[in-house]
Amino acid sequence: MSDVLYPNHLGIIMDGNGRWAKERGLSRSMGHKAGADNLIKLLDYIYKNTSIKVVSLYAFSTENFKRDKKEVDYLMDLFVTLFNNKLGTIKKNNVKVVFSGRRENLPQKVLDSMDKTIKDTKNNTKGILNICLNYGGDYEIVDMTKIVAKQVLDGTLNLEDITKEVVSKNLYQDLPPLDFVIRTSGEKRISNFMIYQSSYAEYDFPKTYFPDFDSKCLEASLDNYRKRDRRFGNAK
Repeated sequence: MSDVLYPNHLGIIMDGNGRWAKERGLSRSMGHKAGADNLIKLLDYIYKNTSIKVVSLYAFSTENFKRDKKEVDYLMDLFVTLFNNKLGTIKKNNVKVVFSGRRENLPQKVLDSMDKTIKDTKNNTKGILNICLNYGGDYEIVDMTKIVAKQVLDGTLNLEDITKEVVSKNLYQDLPPLDFVIRTSGEKRISNFMIYQSSYAEYDFPKTYFPDFDSKCLEASLDNYRKRDRRFGNAK
């Protein structure tokens, strides 16, 4: 593993649960359940078998609240189950769990399970799992701007001292830039996912729906990452 190049910060846009279910004659909710079951296996593989330190997951966008209420309610219950009962493997792997997104509009039971997960893992040191829930990259920039503007108005920050580092530290989480983003299901768009942090990220768009995106699929995407020539704007 030490001789293999892995991204330091991996982003995953977990797409295709609904289509996976539809092709099998199942409800969209069953697709989300299958996706959650696969996620646990995938995270266990990542933190046990790779040197990836940070994983950011696009779990639920701010726009997803526009979906059918029955589907949204199921997802909220699924998050509670996931955070309370199925993230045990993450805790055993010494991974710290954090959340990005707005808390408003989330049910109290989801907030309680999020807070418990944060508390239970806050001292873990091997890696970080960043779960983007009720998240939008544009809202993150708006919320960061409000925080920085308040610091300037309060006199705790000078206008000329606003730097990229200040911006990063006032986002939902102070994380390293994204190196590589995978969006499953073949859709080729980023859908408002961590737009500031992904400014120099590499992307891969495998056609596999997320419930079927196993460790072999992940390694295939990572092989594509290793073939990229990351120049960061420099001519070579």
